[in-house]
Amino acid sequence: MSNENLLVEIGTEELPPKALRGLAESFKSNVQQSLEKAGFEFTSVEWYAAPRRLALSIQSLSEQTPDKVVEKRGPAISSAFDADGNATKAAEGWARSNGITVDQAERLKTDKGEWLLHKAEISGQSIYQLFPEIVADGLAKLPIPKPMRWGAKSTQFIRPVHTITMLYGEKLVQGNILGIESARTVRGHRFMGEAEFELNHANDYVKQLDRRGKVIVDYQQRKAIIREQIEAEAAREGGVVEMDEALLEEVCSLVEWPVAMVGSFEEKFLEVPAEALIYTMKDNQKYFPILDTKGNLLPRFIFVSNIVSKDPQQVIEGNEKVVRPRLADAEFFFETDKKSRLDSRLDKLANVVFQQKLGSLLDKANRVSELAAQIAAEIGGDSQHAQRAGLLSKADLNSEMVLEFPDIQGVMGMYYAKFDGEHEDVANALNQQYWPRFSGDKLPESKVASAVAIADKLDTLVGIFAIGQLPKGDKDPFALRRASLGIIRIIQDKGFELDLDTLINSALLLLPLELNQEQQAKVHGQLIEFVYARLRAMYLEQGIDASVITAVLERKPTKPADIEQRIKAVSHFRSLEQAQALAAANKRVSNILAKNPDFVKPQIDSSLLKEPQEKALAEAISTMQSSLKPLLENGDYQAALIELATLREVVDNFFDNVMVMSDEDALKINRLSLLNSLRELFLEIADISVIQ
Repeated sequence: MSNENLLVEIGTEELPPKALRGLAESFKSNVQQSLEKAGFEFTSVEWYAAPRRLALSIQSLSEQTPDKVVEKRGPAISSAFDADGNATKAAEGWARSNGITVDQAERLKTDKGEWLLHKAEISGQSIYQLFPEIVADGLAKLPIPKPMRWGAKSTQFIRPVHTITMLYGEKLVQGNILGIESARTVRGHRFMGEAEFELNHANDYVKQLDRRGKVIVDYQQRKAIIREQIEAEAAREGGVVEMDEALLEEVCSLVEWPVAMVGSFEEKFLEVPAEALIYTMKDNQKYFPILDTKGNLLPRFIFVSNIVSKDPQQVIEGNEKVVRPRLADAEFFFETDKKSRLDSRLDKLANVVFQQKLGSLLDKANRVSELAAQIAAEIGGDSQHAQRAGLLSKADLNSEMVLEFPDIQGVMGMYYAKFDGEHEDVANALNQQYWPRFSGDKLPESKVASAVAIADKLDTLVGIFAIGQLPKGDKDPFALRRASLGIIRIIQDKGFELDLDTLINSALLLLPLELNQEQQAKVHGQLIEFVYARLRAMYLEQGIDASVITAVLERKPTKPADIEQRIKAVSHFRSLEQAQALAAANKRVSNILAKNPDFVKPQIDSSLLKEPQEKALAEAISTMQSSLKPLLENGDYQAALIELATLREVVDNFFDNVMVMSDEDALKINRLSLLNSLRELFLEIADISVIQ
């Protein structure tokens, strides 16, 4: 029986553009898993998606699942027959459930006993029988937050469904899904090509939709076409496109036949901050702004039409008419906001709640101001500028521009601060306080901006933990995971010698909460563990071995920059030839000391060193303590571990020739103390006993 390609398409009303790709990928995953579970053979599953359809093409799919034999174990022989050898009710019931008699059952003999056994032969099922159910199940499992009903039907889906197409090669797979009978019919573009037509073969889908339906159904192909078109249009205008991958994905999900065009707007609008214009063009209109070679905004934009127009100028003018009022709004808001200084807006922040138990936005700004000043002093920044920037950090939130365009908060604060004559470091810090906004995003550039960014994130992190609203599962309404990673990245990338212990304690003291010492200690511990979890995830993502991360974090270091140096050093140490033996030795030492904690003394009695191997180890430890001291003081952990690696031979000789648990208590205690000194050398950096 030959294999064929199978096509399934769900034809709908326009699907939510931001969800389209996720729906298609989820549909593919669900169907693929069901096919594998059922036992069908196939080479691959390809997904297609356009605004009015989700589709899958399953390559070289077997027509039916293979026949198989299922072994069904029955009761043990001891309970299947009575003393006279007659079948018990348990045995007879089991046999009836399998459609046989007890006499027809086979026996299964193992080392643990003997049981009744029935080998049931199950014939394979065809794709025509199973596939409609697989599709229905795959659609039911899609991530749809709010399904809808349509017409008088009781069925629900993310959008009304009009067609279901299922073809196995040239054969129609019949079935009723979401109240629609499957057919060969697919629908073309709303305004171009054939409104609907029939497919003769599953392999014709992509080409026929392109030729007859004027629909480019291949999502990646359509996206590539859009990218190529908008880059070409930007080049023709003597600029470059402000490429935004999220916007590109959204536009790709809005059109079936992309045609990029260029529109323009009046140059007077360029007096408004470019970020505001770019935001309204991208977010509200789904347009791609054009920049010149220096990064300045040009009075041009690119939009992607969903139709080949006979009069493209009309389409362009229509889009220009639509964007002009939006730009005029931005211009009006900007001019209105400039009539008030930023610091005059602070009083209004007192009426905006940040969090009920943590006070208003003005309260938060005051806390950020004080924290930023402390942090700036520690990292060598200007405390006064950091304090001023912290105070003004939320002032633009009640400006007309930010109320209309929330995504440019901070950016507008920067422009208004410059207009007010604030110091450049203060103005830039207002924008950069939110950096990094996401993984891989840019970091604050100056020490003042870094201090404000750390202070803002730290205040939120510590405050929300202090009131007991820790993130649970995927719920993180205050973006605390992102805040903690932002703090870590700034400190590590800038090499700031900041201590999490000090930062957390400072932030706790500024909160409007009455926490006793026990409560503060609890919050402090939770925060350190939370940050460690983020560090662990971050380093795992970078490909660092899990045991290396554990080795460092076991020592509970609290300086992120220091942690980074330890991670690098232990990763390097793990690659050395001596690492495995020394890690094993440390583990052995750790186990011995854990079983004999009361016998360890801080000092080694040299008069009790009897064997040459223990004398050699004691001398090596003494020498190492002196040589490591300057390396550890400078944070040169890699050099320190390279030094420690030279102990391998003397440690091996000690364990090969010296009985640690001597019958003489004095010798035993001295040798345990010697091993403790050895372990303490390594623990200055990490617990290498856990290294795999």
